[in-house]
Amino acid sequence: MTDISSRTAELLSGHRESIDRLDAILVYTLGERFKHTQAVGRLKAEHNLPPSDPKREAQQIARLEDLAHRADLDPEFAKKFLNFIIAEVIQHHKQHQP
Repeated sequence: MTDISSRTAELLSGHRESIDRLDAILVYTLGERFKHTQAVGRLKAEHNLPPSDPKREAQQIARLEDLAHRADLDPEFAKKFLNFIIAEVIQHHKQHQP
């Protein structure tokens, strides 16, 4: 291996190790988030509240778009990601409904 290709392989490996750590952080963070949303779903079911809260969802989307801008992340991607999570949460909430 040449010095350049060796250095490239080393840099690539370092980036991939960081990506793997960040993926683990994302998975554990989502796991923690869903523990809380499951608790919210049970609470809503106990108090006969609807599984969906459009006002809260709109606030969360706006908040995430702002965070995305500040984090130099495509806000449309962030919005799609949150919409996916919200859809999953609503499905979980519906499972708790009588």
